[in-house]
Amino acid sequence: MNKKEARKLYKEKRKNLTQKEIESFQSSIYRQIYEIDYSNIENIHIFLPIKKQKEINTYPIVDFLQKLRKTVVISKSNFKNNTLQHFILTESTILIENNYGIPEPENAEQIGEKKLDLVFVPLLVSDEQKYRVGYGKGFYDRFLASCRKDVTTVGLNFFPPINTIDDINEFDIPLNKVIYPK
Repeated sequence: MNKKEARKLYKEKRKNLTQKEIESFQSSIYRQIYEIDYSNIENIHIFLPIKKQKEINTYPIVDFLQKLRKTVVISKSNFKNNTLQHFILTESTILIENNYGIPEPENAEQIGEKKLDLVFVPLLVSDEQKYRVGYGKGFYDRFLASCRKDVTTVGLNFFPPINTIDDINEFDIPLNKVIYPK
């Protein structure tokens, strides 16, 4: 399956999930995230959900990481050049939804990609080789390419991996792990 086909199919599959299915899937994903060893990890980047796209609700993960006293980092999107800037999320951070429904920080301290130890990555679907299909703008490919080589990347998805994505290119970066409902 190529990226365009996978993107269309899995956007539709996610759109058709019931609230009960989403809650069940999220519960399984949360359990797996809570089992990760965070002892050598300090700065953790996570995406905040686009509700209208039925993305995984990452707020319980944020709460969990903050209780572990980890530095939680979120992004602000620049749609002129399809890049992300990263900011520390604290209790006092004000979040404003942009035109695409993405919650973004309004008043937060910026942090560089090289300081990140772990990145939770959104996706529509991945393959057995841990390549991902997102919305197609390349935000995360650019972002992950600018992180340290030893950063851990974990994709979060409602669906199990497909066999292969046919049109992987030199800009695609495989993830270290993909978490999906078991």
